[in-house]
Amino acid sequence: MIIVGIKILINRKNIKNMHLYVKPPDGAVSVSAPLNISDDMIERFVRTKIIWIKQQQIKFAEQLRQSKRQYISGETLYIWGKQYFLQVNYGNKNMLKLSGNTIILIVRRESTAKQRDNYIRKWYREQLKYEIDRLLPKWEVATNLKCSLWQTKYMTSKWGTCSIEKRKIWFNLQLAKKPIECLEYIILHELIHLRIKNHNTDFITLMDKHMPFWREVKKRLNEQFLDSWADKNS
Repeated sequence: MIIVGIKILINRKNIKNMHLYVKPPDGAVSVSAPLNISDDMIERFVRTKIIWIKQQQIKFAEQLRQSKRQYISGETLYIWGKQYFLQVNYGNKNMLKLSGNTIILIVRRESTAKQRDNYIRKWYREQLKYEIDRLLPKWEVATNLKCSLWQTKYMTSKWGTCSIEKRKIWFNLQLAKKPIECLEYIILHELIHLRIKNHNTDFITLMDKHMPFWREVKKRLNEQFLDSWADKNS
């Protein structure tokens, strides 16, 4: 549905009331609506919220975002919420290591920015998978909920998502750049979604039970630096 030039994703669910969401990082708009609500009623509801929607989208657009990377010395990268300065050295084999507040990236002199980006993303994926392997079992035990499969994926509108039917969870590769508690929040969030599809009272109750400070972590996550708009490769 397009309303005054804004694309609206409609999700019809077995709920009583309509709920409107403007989601980071790019201000995507969605509406959760009861099954028996007409498109006209949804459109009237959204039109009453247009000013608020645009305010939220402006806020997301003005968030600080990392510039498009060239992977040259002096740039900054983030790993688990900490800022590092990039030092590029040349060699015959790609390698990355941390030294104090410096990331030392060894690449071939003729390598392109795209090739360096691919290597950095591979490294981020390895770090993220290691931490998920470490933390997911902890939260599965705590919640008595278990996923059958999980994967990492570069996403631009969600930090995580899940398939209730397949009990599969996807984690945004960008989580490797955020503080570790942000990853734990997303793990818990998606595990609870395996039991409760919507963000209803039962969902909030379980979040409060297992992570009483989750609202602060969510706010911190959404305030973190995001990749540039053009940087959308998976």
